[in-house]
Amino acid sequence: MNERLRRPPPAPPLLRLCLAPESTVPRRIDGAWWPRTFDLLAELPPLLSGLPRAWGQITGVLVNDAGWAGAPGRMLVCNQVVRLRRTSTARAPSTIVLMAPAHGRRDLLVVPPEATERAAGSLMSAVGLAPEQDHFAS
Repeated sequence: MNERLRRPPPAPPLLRLCLAPESTVPRRIDGAWWPRTFDLLAELPPLLSGLPRAWGQITGVLVNDAGWAGAPGRMLVCNQVVRLRRTSTARAPSTIVLMAPAHGRRDLLVVPPEATERAAGSLMSAVGLAPEQDHFAS
């Protein structure tokens, strides 16, 4: 039998996501996400499928214009239409906003793809998140 047929497919890359603990106190940042690229079409599906169910079905995503490539008006993610919007505000250049009906919005700090693991950890610590080694490995 051919060796290629016996090998299992490679595992998808680990989602580099660190979420703040659930709380009734509102916070500015709900977590940190370290995408591998700034290609939204490639990076958004794994992010949305890796979010907690308690966050609800994400139907809207707002990203800053700077850096992100491939952000159409809508895309299908996990059999759900997600509306993508861009902003050019300098106030939040490194965040992504996720919106879910009846669940509100969640803001994630976006760690630049080219960041080192040490720099990513420093960014998360600065916003009060403690990266878990197994959740934020390269």
